[in-house]
Amino acid sequence: MEKKRALVTGGTGFLGRHLIEELLERGWNVAAFHRPSANVAHLRKLGVELRPGELHKEETLGQVISPGTDAVFHVAGDTSMWRFAEKQQYLANVTGTRNLLNAALTAGVGRFVHTSSVAVYGVEFDQVTEEAPHRGRDVPIGYFRTKTQAEEEVRLAADKGLDAVIVNPCNVVGPYDAHNWGRLIRMLDDGSLPGVPPGTGNFCHGRDVAIGHILAYEKGRTGENYLLGGTNASFLEAMNVAAKLLGKPEIKKTTPAALLKIVGRVSEWISWITKKEPELTPEVCALVCARQSLGSDKAFRELGYQSADMETMFRDCIEWLRKEGLLSESR
Repeated sequence: MEKKRALVTGGTGFLGRHLIEELLERGWNVAAFHRPSANVAHLRKLGVELRPGELHKEETLGQVISPGTDAVFHVAGDTSMWRFAEKQQYLANVTGTRNLLNAALTAGVGRFVHTSSVAVYGVEFDQVTEEAPHRGRDVPIGYFRTKTQAEEEVRLAADKGLDAVIVNPCNVVGPYDAHNWGRLIRMLDDGSLPGVPPGTGNFCHGRDVAIGHILAYEKGRTGENYLLGGTNASFLEAMNVAAKLLGKPEIKKTTPAALLKIVGRVSEWISWITKKEPELTPEVCALVCARQSLGSDKAFRELGYQSADMETMFRDCIEWLRKEGLLSESR
């Protein structure tokens, strides 16, 4: 049987790496589209074909998608939560998605799987499902708006005949994450974590979300959204799972939202001078102080998607951090 062929954008990232490994495990031929400046060392080790380019430069995409490609998995995206990065974010998330969709239509791709985000449903919600209205355009946060606009581009391409499916991951935890939840775990480990925000969210394993992408290719209905989630929990509960695994004391209290928002605003003022994105922005504060919960019943039912428990996803992340020498016990 001839191997299926996939193009993956965002393969140098946390989720993209999981997806490429899962595709290779299933016998796919994989090409990875990446920025020319990206670190592709791990992609070289995996033996995937490297295709450099810039998503926002349409002229660079002409030769990127080979005719007869079975699937394009569009994982790449700009996740910045800093208002001064919004112009570049629009180019990456909206213009880049539009360009890739047009290239996929021209190449006659078998199916386009678009990695969106739960952000399209807004900042705060309770037990949201795929049928909930998309409120991301109304949120004063560039990431939320551009991910919503990117989905709109996917639907326009579907109207032109592209077979497209959309998946919406949540808070993704697992190996290869040194910057998001992995960064918080490292701070918890070395004692530099200043506090835990009072918000709630939904947590899922990077490997499960990657498998969910492949299931969306195999079983998803054209034009449909699939929420790839896991466990609804507070950020305090999540960090206490990590604390237990690290052998650290239980965290008793969260940091007040008002204090976080003050720090976020001051950090933003400082960034006007430094021109560097701070760790805590007003946009980040709005998100980590919000309450979010959702259900992935549709993905469970239609795709056969499964989700690991929180202890498993955090344990796998911690074990990878230890292997990489990023936790104090490994130094």
